[in-house]
Amino acid sequence: MKKSILIAAVLIGGLCLNNLFAQTMPRDTAKKSSTTTVPTPTTTNMAPAKSDSTAKDVQATLANVADLTSFVAAIKAASLEVTLQGPGPFTVFAPDNTAFSSIPKTRLDSLMKDPVKLATLVKAHVVAGRYDKAALIKALTAGKGTATLKTIDGQTLNISVKEKKLTITDAQGNVAQVTSFDTPCTNGLIDGINGVLMYK
Repeated sequence: MKKSILIAAVLIGGLCLNNLFAQTMPRDTAKKSSTTTVPTPTTTNMAPAKSDSTAKDVQATLANVADLTSFVAAIKAASLEVTLQGPGPFTVFAPDNTAFSSIPKTRLDSLMKDPVKLATLVKAHVVAGRYDKAALIKALTAGKGTATLKTIDGQTLNISVKEKKLTITDAQGNVAQVTSFDTPCTNGLIDGINGVLMYK
């Protein structure tokens, strides 16, 4: 009960993200953490769509960010541009250019020439549903520090907090930390991450 009150107070007070995530972690390390599967959000737990007439769809928004050119190139090579222009809603965990540069060049070149594998990689970053920061915190709190999200093609992403950072782990063990939250789009939102998922 105390924990719920504390989390609500932090959300209302608008304290920094690191402190907020630190307070969602379970205190009792002797008990095994359970994992909560995050349901596809309904209109009641989805953040309201941005009313700003300048907002664009996910694909157009990604294409206008200079540090996401590698991810945008992967989307184009995988022929998924139309998908990300669709109604959604989507939550996209977008790896920055530095994340892509950490993949060995020969492996990255091979992926970029294989649309099927590349599509799997890109889809691993796109979650079905619109999950803003508050929804992710709620899921982590319910799961006592862990939760799962489903991508648009059914892959599982595990989310947790490590070293006061929201961390995403895919089925292959690739790990990325969320570096920015809630860039609004007409059909979802974008969070920045510092790693590439599903590339092994």
